[in-house]
Amino acid sequence: VTVVSGLAPGIDTAAHRGALSSGRTIAVLGTGLGRPYPTGSEPLLRRIAGSGAVVSEFPFEQGGTQWTFPRRNRIIAGLALGVLVVEAPARSGALITVDRALEQGKEVLAVPGPITSEASVGTNRLIQEGAKPVTCLEDILEELPLRPLEPVVRGAEPAGDLDDDAKTVYDLLGLEPLGLSELVERTGLSHSRLSQILVELELSGLVQEVTGRRYIRTR
Repeated sequence: VTVVSGLAPGIDTAAHRGALSSGRTIAVLGTGLGRPYPTGSEPLLRRIAGSGAVVSEFPFEQGGTQWTFPRRNRIIAGLALGVLVVEAPARSGALITVDRALEQGKEVLAVPGPITSEASVGTNRLIQEGAKPVTCLEDILEELPLRPLEPVVRGAEPAGDLDDDAKTVYDLLGLEPLGLSELVERTGLSHSRLSQILVELELSGLVQEVTGRRYIRTR
C-alpha cells in the first residue's frame, strides 16, 4: 500500500511515518523541492525519497503561499485511489482535496469524531453527505481495491478475438485508471457501446474496474 499525503505538520507527517514503517509513501509538496515545508522536514523527506517519491510541480526555490498548497491538493487526489480524511475543521485544506477527488470520481472516506470537536466538523459533515465512515483498517480495505495488479505486457496479444471497437478500448488502457467519460471522448464510442465493451473485457479478464467506474488493463 502506498500512502499519498502533503507533508503538513500533524496527520500528514504521521501518515508518512506510519507508511515508512511497513510500506512506502509519496509526499506532494506545496512548495518547490528546494524549500520544503515545514522547516526541518528534510530528514523525513530523504526517507520518503528512499522508498517512495517526493513530488512538486513548482519551481525549485518556490516558497509556500496561500495558492500553492490548495493547488497541490489536486495532485494528491489524482495519485490516490481514494481520499481518507482523519480530521478537518469546517475550513480545511483536506476538504479541498475531497472536492478534487470527487471531481475525479475517487472514493472519499472519513474518520468520525466527537460532535464537540472543531477538528471533526468537516469529517462528520462528509459522512453526513455520503462519505464512507472509517473506524478500522478493514473499513478501508472493503472500500478500495487494494490488491496487487498484474503488470501490463505491451505487445502481447489479448486473449480471444476482439472486434475493432473492443481492441481500440483495450489498447487505450494501461496501469493508469481511465474513467468512462475520458474513454468516450478518446474513442468516440457511445456510453452504452463503451459500457458493453468494458463488461465483455472484464469477463475476459483483460480489464478491471478499480474505483468510480475507472478501468485499468490487466493483461
